[in-house]
Amino acid sequence: MQTVNVALGERSYPIHIGGELLERPGLLLPHLPQPRVAIVTNDVVGPLYLERLRRNLAGAGVAVLLITVPDGEAHKNWATLNHILDTLLRERCERKTTLIALGGGVIGDLTGFAAAIYLRGVPFIQVPTTLLAQVDSSVGGKTGINHPLGKNLIGAFHQPRLVLADTATLNTLPEREFAAGLAEVIKYGLILDAALFDWLEANIARLSARDPEALEYAVRRSCEIKAAVVAADERESGTRALLNLGHTFGHAVEAGLSYGTWLHGEAIAAGTVMAARLSQRMGLLPPADAGRIESLLSRAGLPVRAPALGVERYLDLMGLDKKVEGGKLRLILLRRIGEAFVTSDFPQGELRAVLASTV
Repeated sequence: MQTVNVALGERSYPIHIGGELLERPGLLLPHLPQPRVAIVTNDVVGPLYLERLRRNLAGAGVAVLLITVPDGEAHKNWATLNHILDTLLRERCERKTTLIALGGGVIGDLTGFAAAIYLRGVPFIQVPTTLLAQVDSSVGGKTGINHPLGKNLIGAFHQPRLVLADTATLNTLPEREFAAGLAEVIKYGLILDAALFDWLEANIARLSARDPEALEYAVRRSCEIKAAVVAADERESGTRALLNLGHTFGHAVEAGLSYGTWLHGEAIAAGTVMAARLSQRMGLLPPADAGRIESLLSRAGLPVRAPALGVERYLDLMGLDKKVEGGKLRLILLRRIGEAFVTSDFPQGELRAVLASTV
């Protein structure tokens, strides 16, 4: 097992990374204010891992409440959130009852948001079971739900007490969802770590084959990068925005397709190519780098062409992005692999040209 620490003063927490960590309830016990938890999962992950986690916690003397919700991005909404809250209230869960998110990014965001607002805030733990959640969404305290007009527009910052990333759970992940997680790993190399991008180019086949050593390295390095960014800018007032490379475009794709048609990582991959193309058109990113980006994403099994929603539809959806400031759209662009920046200074004509090139 390897551990990465998210340094946030008295709210610091560890990210434990390794195989078969669900069999080690002792890792969770120090982070439980009382021996009672509510595990939130979905109807896909639940049958695979819920009983194992429940049994191990119960064996350690922890009372466990189980809450299962439907799977999928389409259910990351008020109705599902209210189901979680209703169950917590009905079962008289207290302020020291810890919520445990067992699942991917949707479960983590829903459970974290419920923990942020239930009784004005209760502790929660992330147990991510998808690659995307292990390398990205489980770390950093962003929680929330979607709105029909845009992704993650309703939510709160609420840090977990612990992230338990059991890499063995990735063995049951469908190929498409595994590939979606690779989009976020590639993102870290693009924004801050050119050496990681080089390593990914050399090892993408090993990763796609789920080689344990390669997988553990990719998860750990991704978490190290995100932990450092979050520690420096918890509330995304500056450098943390770099983590959204491709997301302004990608979130527009997800919302434009009414969520669930494309996986989050798929939309981010296509959005990253759009950001790279705009960077190239502005004379910032060398054409060779843009080609390497598209090639690696394609080799990872990800789409590199976004759907043709129409230029005006894209602009409308992107205008609801959380990074909009003073009415101006801000984008994360690239100067080279390993160096990203945030800007609202880009030619509208070039942006429109990129949006018009979708298929």
